[in-house]
Amino acid sequence: MIDERIQEYAEKYTTDESAVLRELRLKTFSERNDKNMLSGFYQGRLLSFLSNMLAPKCVLEIGTYVGYSALCLAEGLAPGGKVITIDVDEDTNAIAQEYWARAGYSDQIDARLGEAAVVIAGIDESLDLVFIDADKENYSNYFDLVFPKLRLGGLIVADNVLWSGDVLNAEAGKDVKESTSALHEYNLKIDADPRVSNILLAVRDGLMIARKERE
Repeated sequence: MIDERIQEYAEKYTTDESAVLRELRLKTFSERNDKNMLSGFYQGRLLSFLSNMLAPKCVLEIGTYVGYSALCLAEGLAPGGKVITIDVDEDTNAIAQEYWARAGYSDQIDARLGEAAVVIAGIDESLDLVFIDADKENYSNYFDLVFPKLRLGGLIVADNVLWSGDVLNAEAGKDVKESTSALHEYNLKIDADPRVSNILLAVRDGLMIARKERE
């Protein structure tokens, strides 16, 4: 949705990713048909930047895929901190585990296979940062599940909230897919929630960032 030349310029003047992250990104783009699920370089650098600003002790990621975004989030962890990441796909999880080990983050990333709602219910840790990048129809449910576990000042970051611009059709009341409607409803939900402050960033496919201001 952004002019390609402007995007290239922005990436040119952005701190580079690690060699392991670059290899994982290029491998994914060259070998996988579902490569659009990857956060990618620019968004990955933003996730890393946010994590470094917060220095979180505990990050929760909903939707691991091949582990690229988990690595980005792990870069800003406080000493002794960890990333808990949830997914249901054993094959992509195996790829993730390989690259986490190569990057030296295996001890900081806790991968949990299972349905996200069930796994979230079993998390007792106080969360500093949550990244939602899973089944779009459940974004609002995931927000409700993680919010009580999020500390004051913590962030919930949701990916794909512009859905290639299709959310405009949902806002206009047109007939749209369930995923599109769910994402628009999520954006409405966050913007109307008095407990958070929020900003929707037009980065890649849209990131809704909500900061917990009160219980």
